[in-house]
Amino acid sequence: MNYTQILHGAGLTDAVLTAGSLSVRTPIDGSELARLQVDVATDVEAQIAAAAEAFLCWRQVPAPRRGELVRLLGLRLRASKEALGRLVTLECGKIYQEGLGEVQEMIDICDLAVGLSRQLHGLTIVSERPGHSMRESWHPMGPCAVITAFNFPVAPWAWNAALALVCGNPVLWKPSEKAPLSALATKVIFEQAVADFGEAPEHLLQVVIGEREAGTVLVESEAVPIISATGSTAMGRAIGPRIAQRFGRSILELGGNNAMIVAPSADLEMALRAIVFAAVGTAGQRCTSLRRLFVHDSIYDSLLPRLKKAYADLPVGDPLQEDILVGPLIDYQALDTMQQALHTAKEQGGHITGGERLYADNCAAACYVQPAIVEMPTHTAIIQQETFAPILYVLRYQDLDQAIALQNDVSQGLSSAIFSTDIRETEYFLSACGSDCGIANVNIGPSGAEIGGAFGGEKATGGGRESGSDAWKGYMRRQTNTINYSRDLPLAQGIEFTIEDA
Repeated sequence: MNYTQILHGAGLTDAVLTAGSLSVRTPIDGSELARLQVDVATDVEAQIAAAAEAFLCWRQVPAPRRGELVRLLGLRLRASKEALGRLVTLECGKIYQEGLGEVQEMIDICDLAVGLSRQLHGLTIVSERPGHSMRESWHPMGPCAVITAFNFPVAPWAWNAALALVCGNPVLWKPSEKAPLSALATKVIFEQAVADFGEAPEHLLQVVIGEREAGTVLVESEAVPIISATGSTAMGRAIGPRIAQRFGRSILELGGNNAMIVAPSADLEMALRAIVFAAVGTAGQRCTSLRRLFVHDSIYDSLLPRLKKAYADLPVGDPLQEDILVGPLIDYQALDTMQQALHTAKEQGGHITGGERLYADNCAAACYVQPAIVEMPTHTAIIQQETFAPILYVLRYQDLDQAIALQNDVSQGLSSAIFSTDIRETEYFLSACGSDCGIANVNIGPSGAEIGGAFGGEKATGGGRESGSDAWKGYMRRQTNTINYSRDLPLAQGIEFTIEDA
């Protein structure tokens, strides 16, 4: 199938693909896929105003009815799974199986959100005053802006949008300028669901195409009370204060410098498989990618040769091909960053296996690399820096407290894992004395998460949570209600305040 067939199969028309000046290229071979029209500041302001108007109607629709729209969206996504998954692969370079998996996440969060639409519940609270009751209510907040990154061009939008919509909020979506086509295709699918629904206000979903200027308008607009942004820690540091300055709410999903500990009792066969997928999936361009591996000294010499052999046998190439496990880096900037990190690691005492640039047939403009294993003598400065590429730093450790301290010795706190069959070790790892990350796994890798659990991390990862658990509260405002059903007016805390009868 050629690229034009993939684009048209995902519902994108030539009119959209040739409308403007923003060049969109595939990392598979560097060829241009589209030239999109860019939204300037006045365009974004108009979209915000349209979302605010839609909110006035959507907030009045009962939540279970709002859930029906998301149910229909899930059905449409099921029908479009292969086409959209193929477009994700074309646009960001992850292998087709991962593209399909990303669309499946969209379907799964729709299912979760449909059930949630009947469970947006608060609390009943005992009042200290006789003849009084108290309760907690949750209400829609207003337009929700979702800013997504190139590496997961659709799933994080769905994590936010499915919840925001059932909570009563319209959505403004600014995709990465490196991967906007999947967003436009998703909007086509969403509009089909709206047509099936039949009664939704206009502008429940709008896609903002552009670079920093467009994002800045969303971030600084007081008419957008919620900003959910996925990206680098540097991006979060730039926009977080701006949102806070206007008392907006931010949900930040930022960097991750994730680690795995392989203990003496680990099932090494399982650990090996988990390490490879977590470290090289999406060519190491996941926020949950495995970047640091701490192996107990007693098993280091058994595991490392097997790991190096598995890396040497990895098929790297066109991610649309079924037998490929590692696709390209997104662009030359990513390639340069990887090569600079490997150079620095070598200067800091690292022994490197792999890491070379690979040249596929007719793909001189693409950035394919051999995933790298870097054996390090100590936890040096380069290891503490997140490099968005398939570089796995490997270190020996002697005791679990040492390994946990090393794992936690980075600014980010997203995902972590331990491989061990010793229940004392695993429970200690999950305790307050263990991993300081928002995600801590046992006998699975740090990469990949189910939508049933809240997703997010601590420290420089931003602290936001998306998807399952009670993440829906991030898209609503809390209200405490006190109801007096008596004929008296007692005050709280026993305060006496008496006035003369009129």
